[in-house]
Amino acid sequence: MPTRTVTLALGCLLAIGAAWALQMAAPFAPGHLAPRAYRQYPGVEYENFPLPPDYQEKTEWAFARLMYPAVPTYGFRGNPDWKNGAANWTIDYPRSDRHLSEAVRRLTRLHVRSVEQPVDLDDAEDVFNYPWLYAVEVGYWNLNAAQIQKFRDYLLRGGFFMCDDFHGTREWAGFTRIMSQVFPDRPIVDIPNADPIFHVLYDLTDRYQVPGAQYLYSGRIYEYDGTEPRWRGVYDDHGRLMVAICHNMDLGDSWEWADEPRYPEKYSSLGIKIATNYIVYAMTH
Repeated sequence: MPTRTVTLALGCLLAIGAAWALQMAAPFAPGHLAPRAYRQYPGVEYENFPLPPDYQEKTEWAFARLMYPAVPTYGFRGNPDWKNGAANWTIDYPRSDRHLSEAVRRLTRLHVRSVEQPVDLDDAEDVFNYPWLYAVEVGYWNLNAAQIQKFRDYLLRGGFFMCDDFHGTREWAGFTRIMSQVFPDRPIVDIPNADPIFHVLYDLTDRYQVPGAQYLYSGRIYEYDGTEPRWRGVYDDHGRLMVAICHNMDLGDSWEWADEPRYPEKYSSLGIKIATNYIVYAMTH
């Protein structure tokens, strides 16, 4: 049997166990552990995005997108009503999420939901239902103390966090301002090429910078002073990668614009492969 088939079969067998273990790790509390009902929010770029007919299907995996307050700046980025959408966390949402979900359906044996699930750390224990969590533009996130504690608990109990679409020195400083509070005692390190996350499904030894849609009019693959793509992470005490940091790249746009003929296929292809590896890793580690 080919190696890829063995890996996918193993991922399918372990998927339910991984999700169940994450739920069981949550503290005993009067709150529920069942996932919140699906709700679609208005996005910065999209509103009233059409729902697929099977959006209420119960599945093994759903694209969980972190809702978060952003630093108070301007417009949507400083929107104090972030819990109701049209805020920084909705960049690329939901088009990016659904394109990736469709790709994971086709490329793996995971039972994947067709729609995303926005997750609010303030919402009881809901985050513990999702073994893989994604956030965009984390150079501007601004978690409070309670959210930081919940986020830390989620990661230490087996959760996996992937962040993406932040660029350059300034946005890196904004990201680490919060991450250093989540894990003040754990360093952010470069993920070595030999790490299983780069080989669990696709061999991703040869990676390159993936630009956002701004490339279509600028012709530039980087933003600000973020000329070098960096794949970094935070590990737990057992060598499991808990946080996968995609700095100086825009994988979210590579999923969002995968059906746009002007956006180069090689960028969408790599962006989807990276995310798929990360998802399979999260479900099997």
